[in-house]
Amino acid sequence: MRRGGWPDMAVAAPALCRYLLLLAQEHLEFRLPEITSLLSLYGGQFSSQQEIHVNSPFWILNIPSEEMARGLMKRTVCAKSIFELWGHGRSSGELYASLKSYPVDKMLPYLQSDSTYKIHIHTFNKTLTQAEKIKKIDALEFLPFNGKVNLKNPEHVFWILEDYGMDPNNVPEEPIDLYFGRWIADGQRELIESYSVKKRHFIGNTSMDACLSFIMANHGRVKPNDVVFDPFVGTGGLLISSAHFGAYVCGTDIDYNTIHGLGKASRKNQKWRGPDENIRANLRQYGLEKYYLDALVSDSSKTIWRKGMLFDVIITDPPYGIREATRRTGSQKETVKSAERSTENHIFISSSYHLSDIFFDLLKFAAEYLVMGGRLVYWLPIYRPEYTEEIIPRHPCLKLISNCEQMLSSQTSRRLITMEKVKEFKDQDQNSYSLDGQYMPYKGHNSFREKYFSGVTKRIAKEEKDNQK
Repeated sequence: MRRGGWPDMAVAAPALCRYLLLLAQEHLEFRLPEITSLLSLYGGQFSSQQEIHVNSPFWILNIPSEEMARGLMKRTVCAKSIFELWGHGRSSGELYASLKSYPVDKMLPYLQSDSTYKIHIHTFNKTLTQAEKIKKIDALEFLPFNGKVNLKNPEHVFWILEDYGMDPNNVPEEPIDLYFGRWIADGQRELIESYSVKKRHFIGNTSMDACLSFIMANHGRVKPNDVVFDPFVGTGGLLISSAHFGAYVCGTDIDYNTIHGLGKASRKNQKWRGPDENIRANLRQYGLEKYYLDALVSDSSKTIWRKGMLFDVIITDPPYGIREATRRTGSQKETVKSAERSTENHIFISSSYHLSDIFFDLLKFAAEYLVMGGRLVYWLPIYRPEYTEEIIPRHPCLKLISNCEQMLSSQTSRRLITMEKVKEFKDQDQNSYSLDGQYMPYKGHNSFREKYFSGVTKRIAKEEKDNQK
């Protein structure tokens, strides 16, 4: 077992090709499912053959090929860089011994006399002086470097990476792990800034953070030419990340004004939305309009789609009743006469849509309309004092792949749930959750709004009391 109680994991591979992954230290729970999903997209898989400290920024992976490693880095927003690992040790001596045992024939293609190189030093949880860095580089003179040093534009870049632990208040004198490797590729961290919601043309009250949008697309294994659907599309933020990866995107929402870009603006110092503020304009802003299929006004509780498997991935952020209301069409007083009125030109008013119903309708829809092997990725709000894994909605056609938590407050969070379709949908699966007695535990979701604001009220009262002292 590794530190923190997670099982040791690594990528199983037919050959011993060791790579070092340098990860960003944010959204820690989301990193392993993202890397696992992307490796499976490229034909790799995880096993229990090698140690990974899940909360550490350094992971050693066995990946079948450099091509797969590069493919992984073309997608990930959780990882910064990947390296072909030449040496690893718990001390300088162990690192040097590891490097001396690395096959010379694997080194030589990158150390030729007609090549250029540089060595970069990266430390985690400690800053080194320039003199200390030079000393560490000079200590590698036993390696057969025959090329010329080029600090500005080298052909090959080698990294010394040192890990000084996770505690900034207790930094050891010497690193607890040392690595040396050849840089292969960087991840897609720049997408977080270039797709920032702050720069986006059309936003709403709940527009998804760009980093999380790309994480959701990666958890869903979105790939070129997929058809991706968001049944609570809002301003289309989740469509953008999928379109960036080459998928065709569409969505529905019950809010007519949002779909058509009308009404009050969400941006500060702007009263009304402009004539070109809409989902299509958002995709046009990033040069992705060709991937936009359409967005329709529709009630997610009443499907408008023909029977059959239509979507490769469903990615969505349903309303929680906090900043966006949970609504569906239909009168609050539904009687037998409603069937008679529906034949007339009657416009149903919106009624409340319980969270438990939202999520079961979503799972039922995914079970019916996803292709086999397709994925559903969605956010589930949680009142933490009452959370157990039993309250995660299930469906017989869907397998739970991952469950990651993002804190909202001390009492509430939301969990990113990823599920995969593993069984064909049959008529008997329509209401499976209400038949097997599992429906009752999920009713607690319906009071999430009250519990959320109860916590907010208590926090405000505590702050006021503290200010009076």
